[in-house]
Amino acid sequence: MTCLFMTSLHLRRKTVMSNAAKVTVVIPNYNGLKFMEPCFKALEMQICRDFEILVVDNGSGDGSVEWLKEHEIPSIFLETNTGFSGAVNVGIRASKTPYVILLNNDTEPDCHYIGEMIKAIERSPKIFSVSSKMIQLYDHSKMDDAGDMYTLMGWAFQRGVGRPSGGYNHVCRVFSACAGAAIYRREVFETIGYFDEMHFAYLEDIDVGYRARIYGYDNIYCPTAVVYHVGSGTSGSRYNAFKVRLAARNNVYLNYTNMPLFQLVLNSLPLGLGILVKYAFFRKIGFGKDYIDGLKEGFKTAKQCRKVKYDKKHLKNYLAIEWGLCTGTLLYIREFLARQAAKL
Repeated sequence: MTCLFMTSLHLRRKTVMSNAAKVTVVIPNYNGLKFMEPCFKALEMQICRDFEILVVDNGSGDGSVEWLKEHEIPSIFLETNTGFSGAVNVGIRASKTPYVILLNNDTEPDCHYIGEMIKAIERSPKIFSVSSKMIQLYDHSKMDDAGDMYTLMGWAFQRGVGRPSGGYNHVCRVFSACAGAAIYRREVFETIGYFDEMHFAYLEDIDVGYRARIYGYDNIYCPTAVVYHVGSGTSGSRYNAFKVRLAARNNVYLNYTNMPLFQLVLNSLPLGLGILVKYAFFRKIGFGKDYIDGLKEGFKTAKQCRKVKYDKKHLKNYLAIEWGLCTGTLLYIREFLARQAAKL
């Protein structure tokens, strides 16, 4: 059952919303009370006012529900935790604006953030999503994410993570936007489908970005839309058994649903190598069993996912995606080597 709580937004300053808002900022929340105030303070400071706010709470038990009601923030309260995908789908469907921004609660957007995101997505009707320049909140000298990439080995990675934040200042195409702070063209979801709720959390943004590319849309990176990000605000750490298992499972879902048979066959060797290398890595740090359990669950349940039906009119898009996997692999190697060199 869903409880809907929709009123005006009141925090310490009066927040004025446009009568004809262009974008709805959808904030999924699960036990994120400690992040609420700084996130909403940052939203109060936005220079662009063409936005509405909608929080989708995933059955929090830490006082988040009471805080949202006390501050009269437009919210939808879900009784159980539906995961990131379930929560944002509820928010997207409830939105009426042309665009939606998905914003993690552990972020603090720069005052120009929303305006820059709107300008970026309005550059072309073929742009499905725009990824922001995400900088580490506790170390502004380092990047957190400059758009997400995908490789031939089936590895997703954050472009720029850990690198100097003074770089990554050029607009470019990325494989997908990082849904922690991205803007999307709402009507496109009706064509390509919403976030896959089989994923629950992790890799769901790569999946929806992949589908958008199959249909010929672009995902781009906007360096002037800056967000400061805590990272792992809900899961609590970079690696844990829950995250490793779900990411392994979702990796199977991602490839199965988006790659037609010819692409799966073409990439079978690098995908297999990618699994072996990841298993060796996770075994070394104590999560080998969790990784294998995730893979097993993925292969067992993949057919429950909605597979993108192959259409030959999209062949050129598949070829462009394959090229993107190749360049993503080279970029991964380059950034990995750069991070290792920086440690010397």
